Amino acid sequence: MKAAVVVTLSLIALAGCVVTPARVAITPPGVVVPGGVTYVAPIYPQPAMGYGWAHHPEYGWGWRHPEHGWHQGWR
Repeated sequence: MKAAVVVTLSLIALAGCVVTPARVAITPPGVVVPGGVTYVAPIYPQPAMGYGWAHHPEYGWGWRHPEHGWHQGWR
């Protein structure tokens, strides 16, 4: 009985001690992050020269070319 009480009190005392550190995303130069939007790094390489990492208001982050538009046909 005493062991169960000790274990229970130990678990209660340690319940809030584990804290994960906040992720800090370092935004590369030239990338504009709109207010209220979290930066997400690309998961695949730049598709071709001229594409830049940008935020689309509906689809999120993706590659955008000034002349050809969004990679994968976003509008």
